[in-house]
Amino acid sequence: MSDLITHEAFVPSAMPGVSLYVREKHPAGMTRFTPGRTVLFVHGATYPAETAFDLALDGFSWMDFIASRGFDVFLLDVRGYGRSTRPPAMDAPADANPPFASTADARADVGAVAAWIRQRRGLDRLCLIGWSWGCATMGSFAAEHPDLVERLVLFAPGWVREGASAADPGGPLGAWRGVSRESALARWLNGVPDDKRATLIPPGWFDSWADATFATDPAGAAMRPPVLRAPNGVVRDSRDYWSAGRAIYDPAGIVAPTMIAVGEWDHDTPPALGLKLFSLLANAREKRFALLGETTHTALMERNRLALFEQVQLFLEGGLAG
Repeated sequence: MSDLITHEAFVPSAMPGVSLYVREKHPAGMTRFTPGRTVLFVHGATYPAETAFDLALDGFSWMDFIASRGFDVFLLDVRGYGRSTRPPAMDAPADANPPFASTADARADVGAVAAWIRQRRGLDRLCLIGWSWGCATMGSFAAEHPDLVERLVLFAPGWVREGASAADPGGPLGAWRGVSRESALARWLNGVPDDKRATLIPPGWFDSWADATFATDPAGAAMRPPVLRAPNGVVRDSRDYWSAGRAIYDPAGIVAPTMIAVGEWDHDTPPALGLKLFSLLANAREKRFALLGETTHTALMERNRLALFEQVQLFLEGGLAG
C-alpha cells in the first residue's frame, strides 16, 4: 500500500446538536480531486463504518485498498452510530423512546456529508458505496439527487421481501436494540454450509472486528451482558416497508452507473433480492451485477474479500479516462 494520509472531522447534521463522524484517506501528495476518484462509504443497520471499511486485516482495509489506487475516500457514521453523536434516547432505557435514525434520517446525514465533501473539494458529484441498509440510504439518495452522484455501488442490498429482517429482534421496538458478540457471529455464519464455516473467516479476524466494533460503544460494553447498541429506526422501516411489500424508493430514479454485488451465501439479503433490484434499474446509464462465490453478507471481512474489492475497483475505474 502507498503512503496514505488520514483526516478526521465532525460534520453538523440537520438534527440540532448532532455531529457526524467522517474519516478520509487519500495518497500522500494528492492534490487533484475529481468526481470519479472521490468515494463516500456508509454502513448498514447495526455496525459503524470505520470498523467495517477501515479495519486493517492482513495489513490493509477496503478503504486502504481504494485510496492506495489514487482515490480520495471518505466514510461516515449515521447519527447514533460509531463516533457520531448519540442522541439522548440512546442513554435512556430502550423502551423509554420510539425508534430513531430512519432511512430518511440516514439519507439526510449522507446529504450533509456529501455536501461538505463537494464544497471541500470543489466537486459537483461523487461516487457512493453502501453496504446492506446503506444500500437503501445510498440508493434513495441517488434516486432523489441524480445530478450529485457519479457512480453508485450497492453491496448486499435488500429489497421487498417476505419475512422479517435479520436485524429485527422481534417484539415491541424501543429507541435502540442491544447486539451481543455471540449473536453477531451467529448471524454472520447463518446460511454458510457446515463444512465451510471453519475457513470462511481467517483466524483472528472476527475477534479483531468485534473488539474494535464493540469498543465504539463504551456504554453498551459496560452493560451486563455487554452489547453494542444500535438505533431501531431501520428496523421500523423494515417492518413498515420492505417486509410489508413496499419499497422506500424507486430505483428508476437512479441514472448513475450502478453496480450491485452480493454474496453467494448471504442469508440476510439473498442474491435474489439484489437481482430484483438490478432489474428495476431502468434508467441507470450502466448496470453491473457481481455474484461473489463462497461469501456472505459480510464478504468485506472474509477470506474471499479481494473478490469484492477487485470487482468494485474495476467498476469504479471503468469510468475513468486514461
